[in-house]
Amino acid sequence: MAQPKYLTAPQKMTTMPPGIPYIVGNEAAERFNFYGMRAILVVFMTQYLVNRSGAKDVMNENEANGWYHLFLSANYFFPMLGAIVSDAFFGKYRTIFWLSLVYCAGSVVLALDHTRFGLSAGLTLIALGSGGIKPCVSSHVGDQFGPDNQPLLSRAFGWFYFSVNFGSFFSILLIPWLLEHYGPAPAFGVPAGLMLLAALVFWLGRFKFAHIPPTGKTFLRDTFSREGLLTLGRIAIIYAFVAVFWSLWDQSGGEWVTQAEKMELHFAGITWLSSQIQALNAIMILAFIPLFQYLIYPAISRVFPLTPLRKIGLGLIVTGLSFLVSAWIETQLSAGLKPSIGWQIPAYALLSAGEVMVSITGLEFAYTQAPKHMKAMVQALYLLAVSAGNLFTAIVHWFIGNPDGSVKLHGAAYYNFFAALSIGCVALWVFVAKAYKEKSYMQGDVPEAEIEAENAATT
Repeated sequence: MAQPKYLTAPQKMTTMPPGIPYIVGNEAAERFNFYGMRAILVVFMTQYLVNRSGAKDVMNENEANGWYHLFLSANYFFPMLGAIVSDAFFGKYRTIFWLSLVYCAGSVVLALDHTRFGLSAGLTLIALGSGGIKPCVSSHVGDQFGPDNQPLLSRAFGWFYFSVNFGSFFSILLIPWLLEHYGPAPAFGVPAGLMLLAALVFWLGRFKFAHIPPTGKTFLRDTFSREGLLTLGRIAIIYAFVAVFWSLWDQSGGEWVTQAEKMELHFAGITWLSSQIQALNAIMILAFIPLFQYLIYPAISRVFPLTPLRKIGLGLIVTGLSFLVSAWIETQLSAGLKPSIGWQIPAYALLSAGEVMVSITGLEFAYTQAPKHMKAMVQALYLLAVSAGNLFTAIVHWFIGNPDGSVKLHGAAYYNFFAALSIGCVALWVFVAKAYKEKSYMQGDVPEAEIEAENAATT
């Protein structure tokens, strides 16, 4: 019996596309892998690294945090390569599937080799695999929609983000526990198994997806044409501010973990591991997504009509406030009080609220603002902002580090610096957002500007 053919365009329907559950399931398993590995990375580098003879070869806190952010920067740099490979040559489905296997290989290396070489090799493969598929997965969500069901796109991105946090919540609780009680091999091995599951789920949905064909040389010509570069430049100005958000947000997996190491970890009848407290972010996001979509955004819009750019501006302010809480915790640590880990809850609540306003909005914004031949490229540009934010944080760590292991900017001053950066940049953001002219491009929908351009070209 002949194999069914892949769909090459979104189905005409007013309901949710049938491929969305497979993408959401794949994302939940993949995020379990990534966030579980990410949650223990700084602890692994500061407590478990060994040399070839098996002796301890650990890093100090500042060095580990610097390498942590460098890895994240690389992880979010490779999406640009993945976008080019996807849209020009292989298409999103094949790019996602094959790079998922590279991702699996990196996880296996981390599980088997706990030296600095194994760390470097494993993280490089993960950065290449995970980074390469990132712009393809989120733009693959948007590719399933046409003009008839476009109103459901925001809901789909909401569920997509829900799956990210559903997977990360359980992994952040489980993987640190595995590291504490059974060591690095199972702690990295279980995420490797979940990544294989993610690839399987995605493969099972192959006949449900709309496979938008790659456009080869046309993609390269259009993307790097004057108009394509102007489009990327116009959106890049917006994403420079998004980079500031990610510079702060990703410290929840590094600096906030090392801060938690110094706090009283017995809270609410439970003795937490320092890296487990990150699960607060995931559970808060699960609650905040419907809260913001159905209550907070409508309430604010009654007095201050919210656009995507206004949401991002508010999110930068709220994110900065979360670091003021972290700065206060540092003042208590410096005074010799050992504050409870419960004091990080307000910081995570503010950070999670900022994430809803900046990250979810940014994902949808990246898709809708991109011409249809540049969907993955603009998603990659969004992720390049994440890379830039983490690179900035890594540079800060290298700059403030002293040869003796001490640091020039420490305690509350460190967190106040980043709070001022996030809140202060909104003064400039107001003018940039006001000048930006929004456009909307959907698969199967040809904007008037494109029709006019095509008519002009033919005449």
